[in-house]
Amino acid sequence: MMKTNKKTLISQQIIEDACEWAIMHGVAFRQADNTARHCPFSIAPMTIEREVYAHLRRVVPLLTKLISNVSEDHQFLQSSLSDMAKADPFFGRLMSLHHQIHGNADHRYDPARQPLLLMRTDFMDDRQYGAKVIEFNGIAAGMAPFGQRATEFHAFMQRQWPETYQSWLEDTSAIPAENEGLTQLANGIVTAATQIKADFNEQGTPVFLMVVQKHEDNVYDQHLLEVALQQQGLRTVRRTFEQLSAQLSTGANQRLMLEGVGAVDVVYLRAGYQYSDYCAPELNEAVCCYTLSQMRVFIEQHHIALNATIGQQLATSKTMQMLLTMMPAQDYIRWGLTLEEAQLVKSVLAEMKPITAATIDWFNTEATQTEWVLKNQGEGGGHCVFGDDISQTLAQLTEAEYDAWALMQRLYPHEREVPTIAVRDAQVSVVNDLVSEIGLFTAYFNGEPVTEFDGYAGYLIRSKPASENEGGIHSGKGILDSLVLID
Repeated sequence: MMKTNKKTLISQQIIEDACEWAIMHGVAFRQADNTARHCPFSIAPMTIEREVYAHLRRVVPLLTKLISNVSEDHQFLQSSLSDMAKADPFFGRLMSLHHQIHGNADHRYDPARQPLLLMRTDFMDDRQYGAKVIEFNGIAAGMAPFGQRATEFHAFMQRQWPETYQSWLEDTSAIPAENEGLTQLANGIVTAATQIKADFNEQGTPVFLMVVQKHEDNVYDQHLLEVALQQQGLRTVRRTFEQLSAQLSTGANQRLMLEGVGAVDVVYLRAGYQYSDYCAPELNEAVCCYTLSQMRVFIEQHHIALNATIGQQLATSKTMQMLLTMMPAQDYIRWGLTLEEAQLVKSVLAEMKPITAATIDWFNTEATQTEWVLKNQGEGGGHCVFGDDISQTLAQLTEAEYDAWALMQRLYPHEREVPTIAVRDAQVSVVNDLVSEIGLFTAYFNGEPVTEFDGYAGYLIRSKPASENEGGIHSGKGILDSLVLID
């Protein structure tokens, strides 16, 4: 039942306290003028049934094990994604890079780079069908630090402003769900870095290289991870692809060397999921994208821990998600899952359909159009088409473009039963129809879990009004949130 005795505003002192806590703890975006703006956030967390949360905790390491093994099955990636690569120029480039690295060799593990899969799997808890996967994020899967900080922020609110916190909570008996997203991701990276260092029988400080976008505004989330790594004895450096094109070289025994720094142990890509990351017009080359994307090939030829490999990026594409969804559970056995594990994975995959002339005809004549969303291969916000726009978009596609798109069952998550206070730019608004997206992080190195929780590494909750399609924190109407559990 909707509570009716709500105050529509909370005191200015509480808002200032909350916003200052966020800035002080790095929960912010950098502005163009180098000032910081706090991330939008909710005053109190969302509620989820303990059983649903436990189910997701059980299944997400299995999803990661599956994706990890698919990402190293190079022949399967080449054969199953070839049509999509022809339809999507960016993935066409990735596939050519992948072929350059792996050729037709029939092997599962590359002898040079060691795959470090730092993945975020995004779910929505559908009112009718339960929790289902929206997408896999295998490259630039960030915001684990913000996820942990959101949980810590709500703990701060519960201690400092208990009456306000309780009054905006759905169920006052709910218990916060622990969240060590930052800590566990850092632990996984340290484990990988230490192993690579040991492989070379070297002493000294391991080096972590983060590949970043130019003019990045999401630097604080990235720096929180770097600080956690520094506290565990790693040296962290940041470079763009353009900088790396002039600074990387090969040392003895396929050691990756960075000018002015020395040997590199871990490479973590927070860039590389869109064409613009490889664009540097000042290089004055006809195909600067070719030059910079070749850095991916160069990096993979070295003995480092790497996230994301091109195989991981391909294995977490929307088309691969569709292909895995359409397969019978027993097909997953080839990638190391038991039938029971495979069926658990299948339980969270939402129906997807390839775009064909027959699918388009079915959609226009028979489908309940509000039950579907049209997706291309793009990462981040702005790549989904909803409602009446779907038929229009399908009509504009050429047949050559069909394989870059897919229809997916649209998910309608539970709306929060009580209004919520959202704080954006230090301004308060009351949201009556908040819904949440649940991102679960995992960390695997060389196909094995590297966290204290069998590969699980914490969560990120992004909430938005149900009436809004774009739920990003950066762009769109999303706000940072956390989880509390009820029985």
